[in-house]
This record gives sequence, C-alpha cells and structure tokens, in this order.
Amino acid sequence: METLLEQQRRFHEERERLMDTMAKEMLYEKKMHRERINSDHRLKLLLDRYTDATSELKELYDDKDGAVKQEIAALSGPNEFGEFYMRLKSIKEFHRKHPNEQVSVPMAAEFEELDRLRENPEMDTVPLVEFSDEEGYGKYLDLHHMYQMFINLKGVEKADYISYLTSFDRLFEISKERKNNAYRDYLKSLLDYLNDFLLRVQPLFDINQEMDIIINEFKIKWMDGTFPGWPKETAGALTHTGAHLDLSAFSTPDELASLGLDRLKSALMALGLKCGGTLEERAKRLFATKGKSLDELDPSLFARTKTKEQEKKENEALRERHREIALLEAQVYRFSELLSEQRAATRDNVQRKQARGADERDESDDEEEPNIESDDDNDDDIPYNPKNLPLGWDGKPIPYWLYKLHGLNLSYSCEICGNYTYKGPKAFQRHFSEWRHAHGMRCLGIPNTAHFANVTHIEDAIALWQKLKVTKDVERWKPETEEEYEDSAGNVVNKKTFDDLKRQGLL
Repeated sequence: METLLEQQRRFHEERERLMDTMAKEMLYEKKMHRERINSDHRLKLLLDRYTDATSELKELYDDKDGAVKQEIAALSGPNEFGEFYMRLKSIKEFHRKHPNEQVSVPMAAEFEELDRLRENPEMDTVPLVEFSDEEGYGKYLDLHHMYQMFINLKGVEKADYISYLTSFDRLFEISKERKNNAYRDYLKSLLDYLNDFLLRVQPLFDINQEMDIIINEFKIKWMDGTFPGWPKETAGALTHTGAHLDLSAFSTPDELASLGLDRLKSALMALGLKCGGTLEERAKRLFATKGKSLDELDPSLFARTKTKEQEKKENEALRERHREIALLEAQVYRFSELLSEQRAATRDNVQRKQARGADERDESDDEEEPNIESDDDNDDDIPYNPKNLPLGWDGKPIPYWLYKLHGLNLSYSCEICGNYTYKGPKAFQRHFSEWRHAHGMRCLGIPNTAHFANVTHIEDAIALWQKLKVTKDVERWKPETEEEYEDSAGNVVNKKTFDDLKRQGLL
C-alpha cells in the first residue's frame, strides 16, 4: 500500500513532469491547422490533469484527519528502525502472496510516450476532437440546421444560406413583436452550437469568464435602454388610453385598414374595445361602432378588465421574457465576433462550392474521399505567385486578367471598420451590409441605414446623422401648430390659437 508521503512525492513529480510537457508542447512548432487544434486539446488535457493533481496534493498538505502527521511521527520517532523493518516486512509479505502482480507503468515511460506522440502525430490514431465533414476540422461553421430553423420563423425575411451567414447576428433588425418562443428556441440552439464549436476550436478559451463579461455589459445596456433592438419603453397617454378616431370619413372597413395596426389599436383602446387580432379583424371591429353609442355595442366587443395586480404580474412576466431573449442576443453578438474568422472562411467556402460546376464538384469529391487530410498536407506547397494574386477554388492563383477585371488591384479603406482594407469595389460595396461595418456604426450610435451608403469616415457619418436628426425634427408633425380646429363661426385655426380663444371666452 502506498504511503501518504509517497503519494505527496508522486503528485510533486507528476506536476513537474506535466509542466515540462506543457512547455515542450507550446514550444513545438505546429505547421498545419489540424496540428494546432490537436495541440490545444492536448494542452487542455494536461492542464486539467495538473489541476487535479494540485487539488489532491493540497488535500494531503491540509491533513484534516492528521494521518500525515502520524506517519511522520512514526518514521521520525524513537522506534524508527523498527518501523522501517516492519514496513519492509509487509512489502515482502505482499509480494510473496501476490507473485504475479502487475507493476504499474513508471511515470517517466508514460510521459516519454506523450513526447513520441507529439513528435509523430500520425501514430495517434484516436482523434482528440470530432468535427463534421462540413466543418473541415474547425475551419468552417456548419449552420445548415440553424438556417432551416431561422427561415421557418414567422415574420422574418427569407434569405439564402450565404446571406444568412452574413447577417445571422443582425438580430436588432427583427422587430420586437416577432421575438416569440420559437425565436427564443432558435437563439438557444444557435448558442449551443456556437459555444460547442468554440470550445472544440479553442479548448483553452475561458468561456466562464467571457460569459461574466457579457452579462455585466448587458445589464448596464439593458438598464440604460441602449441595448440594440430593445429601446427603453416609454409610457405615455396614448399607450394606456389611446386616441379617438373620427369614422365619418370612412365608408368601408378596407379604408380603415389603410391606417395600419397601431392606429387601429389606439382607436380601439380609446373605446375600451378588444384591440387584438389581424388588421382586417381590427378594422371590422372598429367600423362596427360607426354611428352607435357605447351602450348599443355588443358586450362581447369590449375588452375584459383586469385588476392592477394582474396587469403588474403580466407586465413583469413580459419584461422578464424580453430580458431573457435580449441576453441570448447579447451572447450571439459576442460569439459571432469571436468566430469571425471561421465565419468569413465559411462564406467564402460556400461561394467557392457554388461557383463549381457539377463535373468539378464530382471530381473534387472523388479526390477528397481517399485522403481526408489532403488539404492539410498541401498547406506547405506554396504555389508560385509573384504578384500576390488571390487564390481560386483549386488553390492556384487566379488569372491576371480576371484580377484586373474585378478591380482587385484597387484597395478601399473604411475608417468606421477600424481602417480595414477591402480589395475591389464589389467587396467594398458589400461590406456596408456586413457585421464589421454594422458593429462600427452601432459603436457610433448611428443606425446603419441606406442614408449612410458609401460613407467611410467617422466625421462624415456623425455630421450626416446630425443633419438627418435636424431634418426629422423639422418634418415631425407638431399638433400645436398643425392640428386644425373650427370655431362656431366656421373659422379654421390651429390648436394653440383655439385653446387661447377658448380660455379667453371669445369662441
């Protein structure tokens, strides 16, 4: 039986050997993408083992039951020679009773085997991590299942897979009314995949620390009402009481429907009627009140009154549900930034596959099936490319005439994107709808609308936003000066003049 002191010595040796192995692993040059990922996973396993050994060693040093102290006292006491020979006798007795007992593998041999596997990775036949064929061992994202869930959501704009890869994190463009339970389930599935993929690609990434940062930043933005897509709710008179609507100018429910859902809801709330349903149902319900008093209406049309406690509970539950969905969106924003490199590579890979013909796809599949690691094996074969031309789908430089035709020799820089450089006018125009430019505009507090197309300087964007705000203020409808009233004599005046004449008793 192993003594406690021998256990302490073994844990110290294990920790030292683990530190030495991790240092060698980090210093070993990794040439290929697959080797880098496998090396990170080996480091993760070694680090977990080092943590476990440290915790076990700490428990031995704490010596809560006093067993280590008793063992030391027995070895250093007056009967130390007797204790030594007694232990030697027990060891001999054990081997006499168990002559064929297997001796454990020495720790030195175990770590020598790890060194051999590191220097000869082809000897390790058991994969440390699994990726699907679409993921290309961590090079690309496989969001096909998430894409199917997204296009099946009600009320969202349908798009192809490439457009989804470009804009799946632009959740602030979806209206708050469309973010229901199905949308929440979609966000959870998307986060589960992104979280799992990040841990497979970067196993040493501290996901718990990152989640704490995300939650703290979200709490501040949520309290301030600055979180994208979730403005702070403001309660006004129109929200609770609604605004009355004169029905004398409308002859059919279809004419009422042209006012929109919000205006019909406000008019129904002003009368105390049910304000739910589709646009046509609201229009018919409101048109049924034309020329009738409230007493003449069908009692089933009136909304059921709720107590203040019921309304308070419903509002709190709704706010909590909205907060949960917004927190999921905040995590999607952060994970999409962390995986931006794989995301861009996925989009380029899908476009490259779609550009191939049927014969080319069949040939490439036949070539890739016998040797899965063919892409990694050719990483070291650098093609002759003196003009630094972009590579095509076959890994070779594209023709120079095609390079000039697409204007890839022209470079465009965008200050809003952090002075990021785009090659060619097509990539430059496309970047205005991509995540990097949208994130830069969001940091400036400016909506990424069509007004700011081709604006790349921060000062120009801020100046245009100030001008647009002034223009909107001028064009905004002002009821004090633009709402018209008619006095008893038939004179048409604005609201302010009407109120002044009324207070003076001149009407």
